[in-house]
Amino acid sequence: MKKVGIISQARMTSTRLPGKVLMPIAGQPLLHYHVERLQTSGFSLYLAITFNDTDDPLAAFAEAHQLAYVRGDEHDLLSRYTLCAREHELDVIVRVTSDCPLLDGELLGQAVQEYVRADDARLYLSNVLERTFPRGFDFEIFSRELLEEAAEHATLASDREHVTPYIHQNRSGRVRFRHVRRPHDASAYRLTVDTAEDFELIRQLIEEHGAATLSADQLIALLDQHPELVALNAHVEQKKI
Repeated sequence: MKKVGIISQARMTSTRLPGKVLMPIAGQPLLHYHVERLQTSGFSLYLAITFNDTDDPLAAFAEAHQLAYVRGDEHDLLSRYTLCAREHELDVIVRVTSDCPLLDGELLGQAVQEYVRADDARLYLSNVLERTFPRGFDFEIFSRELLEEAAEHATLASDREHVTPYIHQNRSGRVRFRHVRRPHDASAYRLTVDTAEDFELIRQLIEEHGAATLSADQLIALLDQHPELVALNAHVEQKKI
């Protein structure tokens, strides 16, 4: 049996909305919804945070919720992921980001099962390279072998800060790809939190529409029915790598 671990990167020093992952919605921090929904996947979850004192509240959150976590260099996120994979002897790594509070754990779990069935250490499976899901449902699945290879050979600062460019750009020339797609493209929607407008959308979805218990398909259907909600953050541009 392969050991699968979901590693979620988190920090308090977001440039556009500092402290966003602990901002409260309906009495719970944003990170609570992220963790709760990912736990429905059935796989272990780990937080990768920084050594910075500013991230002490994230360490306290992890300890209070009995979550394993690692701490490392703020700008070398690749090393944090590698440290976590080594410490917990992970064979398969699922990369997610903590600013996605409505990520669908069951959808992610199905993708992990597909990955494990493929039994291919050179496989990179994701829903981000060929995007049909809204931002906020992003996940990447890859082997410890590919992660260690990236950790050894990736030299660009952007490679190390963003974890997977060395892998998904196939710098080794030996990576195989599989994509998780929806039958209908919903990539124009945005359910990640990087700005105050993003946060307001998530707040309304959770507090007024019960979004914390909805599946990916149900959330997309809800956005289809409420263009006024979509308009709240439609103008926000994703930061470029």
